[in-house]
Amino acid sequence: MEKRLEEVVDFLEDKILKLLDSHKNLEEKLAETQKALQQKQFQNDAMSMELEALKKKYITLKSANALLGSDEHKKETKHKINALIREIDMCIAQLS
Repeated sequence: MEKRLEEVVDFLEDKILKLLDSHKNLEEKLAETQKALQQKQFQNDAMSMELEALKKKYITLKSANALLGSDEHKKETKHKINALIREIDMCIAQLS
């Protein structure tokens, strides 16, 4: 009976050690995954900022082309200029 009890205790100890080792490995993998996720988030943020900068540059270039005589964007540029003029007029009216 005592031998059987020792076997059960040894078996449980072995299982606990394996579980602890598995737990440690999983914690390490989790830390690595979180670090990789954080790096990807930084890359994503950088790309988003670059995309926004490129969008602004595209809009600026599109407006410049319209001002240079490009028929493709003339109407849009005229609307923007008119909107800016209206804003300036409102500012002047508020100052008066």
